[in-house]
Amino acid sequence: MLPEHELQSNSSNSSDRRSFLKLMAAAPLFATLGSRKLAAAVANSVAKAAAGGGSHSLTSNAYTRLGVRPFINARGTWTYLSASLELAPVRKAIEEASHYFVDLYELQAAAGAHLAKLSGAEDGMVTSGAAGAMASAAAGCIAGTDPKRIYQLPDTTGMKGEIVIMGGRSAFDSALRLTGAKLIVAKTVDDLPGCLTSQTAMVYTTMRDDRLQSILKITKPAGVPVLLDDAAGIPPYENFTKYSKTGVDMYCFSGGKGLCGAATSGLLLGRKDLITAAKYNSNPWEGAVCRPMKVGKEEIMGILAAIDYWSTADLNALNKEWGARVERIKKLVDTVPGVTSNIAIPPGGNSYPTLTVTWDEKKFGLTVAQCDQQLRANQPRIEVLTSSNPSGVLARDRVREPSAAHPNLLQIISMTIQPGEDLVVGNTLRRILEKARKSASA
Repeated sequence: MLPEHELQSNSSNSSDRRSFLKLMAAAPLFATLGSRKLAAAVANSVAKAAAGGGSHSLTSNAYTRLGVRPFINARGTWTYLSASLELAPVRKAIEEASHYFVDLYELQAAAGAHLAKLSGAEDGMVTSGAAGAMASAAAGCIAGTDPKRIYQLPDTTGMKGEIVIMGGRSAFDSALRLTGAKLIVAKTVDDLPGCLTSQTAMVYTTMRDDRLQSILKITKPAGVPVLLDDAAGIPPYENFTKYSKTGVDMYCFSGGKGLCGAATSGLLLGRKDLITAAKYNSNPWEGAVCRPMKVGKEEIMGILAAIDYWSTADLNALNKEWGARVERIKKLVDTVPGVTSNIAIPPGGNSYPTLTVTWDEKKFGLTVAQCDQQLRANQPRIEVLTSSNPSGVLARDRVREPSAAHPNLLQIISMTIQPGEDLVVGNTLRRILEKARKSASA
């Protein structure tokens, strides 16, 4: 049942029926958290993802022995937070692959044939993340399979050395520039024809809506290949197969996001001649500009296992499970008067049920940034999604002050929360908000 001091405190502040109903909705969760022993057990020995089985400790593990604090990840699959957790079949494939020597040329060829069969693309390759796919694709479009040109990069003299980037510069376009390419920005599709010249090697885009077909109608007659970056596009699995049907020349995914493969893996798929060129400009070719972007036999076999998993996974069932996690968090934080929340799958963003929690920062005397800091300092450490981005290169100066149009929101991403962690997140956030509210009204 709801702890007596919580019920008394909230009763004095909640006179309407809605607040009472919120308390009653959360009562079973408070009952679960009522025992300090149980709460500690949940916090310190959280059940692993259903696919993995077993349990693990957030307070005693290989990382804590190095002085590094693992955390409850409610922020999502950010690279600086070690991306995603590998699926059980991925870990199994990686373990099996680690016991053998293979020829990487042969393995990439076989992996490409397997990816082509599943996706409908002509060929594929495993890359070092989506950024590695970008670089390999760009190098292939510039240098082709000519050994002299491959070794000449990043000097593009005598080659088509321009890449048109749709929409504007991004945080990841250095993966294109490191090949020696000069970036030409086409802010809109209407601007694209004027940006295509005899020096254009490739067009890069993240546009996946109707604009994609408009782009292809321009680039196809011009003989310029298009690379579509859909790094976080799987799930759903349909994205793995649909782009080849729409005529996209090349497209890529990250292995360390929703795919839940190795964090250092990615996929590049498309036309056979372009993928062949990308392979020639990548590991293990000695002297190739992208050779440092290595993927080992383990990452290759791991991401193939991830694709096989998603080809049969029940996404509706997973969304229901993920949604239930943030729904429990919502019920807990909604018991704090003045706090509002909603759950939605953001359009054009991550494809998982996401909880947004808001409150009047002035009335509470607590900003989103301060709440974020308190969650991070908590034991166990909790990471949530806010406007902070410690992985951004400061020289890009992309920091934007919160405003009415772009407020600093606190959001909780469901997919990276492991079973049992939702109660810890919800109760910790509730306590922080309740403490701030009481202090502000004292």
